[in-house]
Formats: sequence, C-alpha cells, structure tokens
Amino acid sequence: MPQAGMLLLGVIVGAKGIKGELKVKSFTENPEDIAAYGPLQDQSGRTTYKLKVVGLSKGLPVVRIKGISDRTAAEALKGTELYIARDRLPETEEEEEYYHADLIGLPVFFQDGTKFGTVLRLHDFGAGDMLEIVPENKDDKLAVLVPFTVEMVPEVDLSGGRVVVELSEDFFENPEAPQETAKS
Repeated sequence: MPQAGMLLLGVIVGAKGIKGELKVKSFTENPEDIAAYGPLQDQSGRTTYKLKVVGLSKGLPVVRIKGISDRTAAEALKGTELYIARDRLPETEEEEEYYHADLIGLPVFFQDGTKFGTVLRLHDFGAGDMLEIVPENKDDKLAVLVPFTVEMVPEVDLSGGRVVVELSEDFFENPEAPQETAKS
C-alpha cells in the first residue's frame, strides 16, 4: 500500500539492452514526462529513483537510473511501481482538467442533490474517460460507468468535494434484444 498522498506515476516493465536501461509504462499525459517531476519513490517510500529519459521504445519511455548499470540490475526492478507526492505535481492548466487522483473518492450527486455514489476510479478505453461510480445503494454491488463528458458530468467541484451527474431517465434501462423474424 502506498503512503498517503502518493500517486502512481509509472511502473518499470522491463530491461532494455545490456547497459541497465529500463522501459517504463508511464501514466503521465506525455509518457516521456515520467522524469519531469523529479525523483520518484517505490511503494514503501524508502527507495528513491532519479530517472533520466534516454529514448522511447514502442511508445514507452526508456530511462536510466543512477546505480543501475547492467541488465541484471535492471531486470531486478521489473514491476517496481514509481510514486510521487501529489503536492509535487503542477496545478492543472485548463479549468476543466483534473488529476484522476483528485476525483477518486469524491461523492457523486444527482442535480437534485440526491447522493448517487462515490467515484471509485477513472478509465480510458480509447474513446474518452469514464467515471466508475459505486452507487450509494448497498444492495447493488455493481459499479456504474458514466462517460466523463460535460453533458453527463456537468459539475466537478474539487474545493467543495463533489461531482454532479446528469443521467437521462433511461440510463439504467437495458435495451430489449431485437426479435428475430421467422424465415420460411
């Protein structure tokens, strides 16, 4: 479990070459920015890594870490998650731009003030971000995915600690399967 206030910025996915270079799956907007925020830490916070991006490999940043100079040492770091303190990240530039970590855990309300649930996580399946919301109703164990668009999520109030959703009346209805016609 990471320390409180720490955000996962990337994970080392393997060695590259024989001189200790590493491939990193980056969770930053621009993958090569993984090294732009200064030293990163492991999950425990006991080990600090200063990364230097030296290239890209299949869209993944290739980095060097001081003290890692051969493939064996690099392979030993495979799977290491790289964290940063939330307060070291810059403020967002756009008004409607948010860090995922700032949204996770926020209560979600309908426009009329009724509590709907809590943001569990955000996903990007390729067509835009989706909020995964755990409904307030404890009988319903399933989370709900809501497109993170202005139409569906008209208000995000970080200072007030809440998200407002506007879901159509038929949002929770399952469409009926089309009836097959008999062929003669």
